[in-house]
Amino acid sequence: AARAGGPYERAWEGAAAAVLVKSADLSGEPTVSGYDFNNGVDHDALLASMISTGFQATNLGRAMEEIDRMRKWRLSDEPVTEDTKEEWRDEAVRAKTKAKIFLGYTSNLISSGVRESLRYLVEHRHVDVLVTSAGGVEEDLIKALARTYLGEFQLRGAELRAKGLNRIGNLLVPNENYCKFEDWIVPILNAMHDEQERHGVVWTPSKMIHRFGKEIDDESSVCYWCYKNNVPMFCPALTDGSIGDMLYFHSYRRPGLVCDIVGDIRLMNDHAIHAAPRRTGMIVLGGGVAKHHINNANLMRNGADFSVCVSTAQEFDGSDSGARPDEAVSWGKIRAEATPVKVYADATIVFPLMVARTFARREEEEG
Repeated sequence: AARAGGPYERAWEGAAAAVLVKSADLSGEPTVSGYDFNNGVDHDALLASMISTGFQATNLGRAMEEIDRMRKWRLSDEPVTEDTKEEWRDEAVRAKTKAKIFLGYTSNLISSGVRESLRYLVEHRHVDVLVTSAGGVEEDLIKALARTYLGEFQLRGAELRAKGLNRIGNLLVPNENYCKFEDWIVPILNAMHDEQERHGVVWTPSKMIHRFGKEIDDESSVCYWCYKNNVPMFCPALTDGSIGDMLYFHSYRRPGLVCDIVGDIRLMNDHAIHAAPRRTGMIVLGGGVAKHHINNANLMRNGADFSVCVSTAQEFDGSDSGARPDEAVSWGKIRAEATPVKVYADATIVFPLMVARTFARREEEEG
């Protein structure tokens, strides 16, 4: 046996020192705790507990706090300086001046039941500018004309094709829905073409969407509420979907209808630039054009002040869709002093919860 103080004793002491490294003092830091169902079922308290639960639940809690910050901000929170314009000096005006909130989302969320959460935000004027993809426009309009059905992720494509059924994840959209959409939109495109020729109307994607919202005249529709409340909906890729198909067919039946995307990029960027002295907030669900169009517009004002992104995309492939908010900070799309949050989660699960805990809850509290 080795003598006390021998090589084995020294090895043990070294191992113990390696395993039992002295801890830094964490007193004062938040501790981990989840919701205790012994207290009954309190959904508001359950959502409030997310921030201390850990992992993506904590990011969800932080995202809800960030939304509340952008929602509660008022110009009266900022000091009046010698550079403040006269129109912004009145305290009553400052107390009513809110942050401008940009909301972006991908088309699959309109296909899903998240459409109702998005519609609620526009209906109650909680957001100021929308950006989506072509499917985010047309699927909203189509759902006002016909139903989307629940299916299964594993349904075979060849079998669905033979039945005239289109799969979006575990959702099913009959081909008949698009036939109804064509019947609905063709006379509208003809009327818009007439107005272009007779009255010199210059159509942009957002003007087209505004018109579609008027024509659909259905309170279940996001586009309808954008029209009703004069909330602009931008779609720089409007032709990338069924609307594009309809425009393609129209171009052969009656050539000459023009859609001006330059007019919209000017209007979109002006919404960000001329928001001042208001702060701006971004809520983005998913990635692609919906995310970047909002981020890039806010670059024009040296970045958004508040930012929440919900996505399952990862950053390792260098995509903008997967990029963490700090990458946008490097481009000047989010301000350096901001506290942006990204939640790595399926928006169909977390976004309705975010709306419930923030916009809907506050509206209920404030009457």
